Amino acid sequence: MTDLDSLRIETERLILRVPNAEDFDGFAAMMADEETGRFIGGKMNRSEAWRAWCSMVGAWYVRGFAMFSVLRKEDQKWIGRIGPWMPEGWPGTEVGWGVAREFAGQGYALEASVASLDYAFDVLGWDDVMHCIDPENLPSIALAKKLGATNRGPTQMPAPFHEHRVDNWGQSRAQWQQNRKLIG
Repeated sequence: MTDLDSLRIETERLILRVPNAEDFDGFAAMMADEETGRFIGGKMNRSEAWRAWCSMVGAWYVRGFAMFSVLRKEDQKWIGRIGPWMPEGWPGTEVGWGVAREFAGQGYALEASVASLDYAFDVLGWDDVMHCIDPENLPSIALAKKLGATNRGPTQMPAPFHEHRVDNWGQSRAQWQQNRKLIG
């Protein structure tokens, strides 16, 4: 298992690292926003966000991976959580994303998702990555397409999200190797 305290991925504008207690306020604010939370577990009060946060942090210790905290290099501001995700009963090995509304539309999700896909394939050794995306979540569909993912059709998440309609957008390791060249 990787030393989680030293795990750090840097991109041109971002730092991806294991979440810690200092990041919780940013996560809680993101999840309190109804529009942002709509497709990533729903709007949450601070107490609900705490439990979701601890689940994410705990997955690092139980599975050895989970979504990264994403920080902007220029000011160390927490902007979202992006990365590998596969809780019990999940329909596949996912790279997921969620960015606070104030940082949406600036290319951060693409930049962090590229780094996360590289990590999933190169470090975790995954052969396939999927993204659970609600058909109404047009920004996430656009991001999945930019990453080279294709819609593989409906899939089902485990309870308590089992009634939410989601599609399996994804690609294999070989497809990512080709698509990665197009992204840069």
